[in-house]
Amino acid sequence: MKAYVYMLRCSDGSLYTGYTTDIERRVKEHNEGKCGAKATRSRRPVKLVYSECFEHEDMREAKRMAQKREWHIKHDLNKKEKEALIKEG
Repeated sequence: MKAYVYMLRCSDGSLYTGYTTDIERRVKEHNEGKCGAKATRSRRPVKLVYSECFEHEDMREAKRMAQKREWHIKHDLNKKEKEALIKEG
C-alpha cells in the first residue's frame, strides 16, 4: 500500500503541501473539482512540483507516515527550504 506527500505550485507562486493515496486524482481535484483544498481554489491552476512515496503493508501506517512528513514540511520548513527540497527532488 502506498501514500504520498506532495507539493503543488499555485498560479501565484505559493506552495501547497498535502498527502494522498492517489496523486493524479488529487492534483486533478485541486485543479478542477470542488474537492480541492480551499487554499488552492483561488490559485488555479496548480502544478505538481514534488512528491514522496511511503509504502507499507498496512495502508493506515503508510498514511500515517505521509501525514507525519506533511506536517514536518508544513511546520518545520520555510519557503526557501521547501524550494531547496523541490530542487533536490
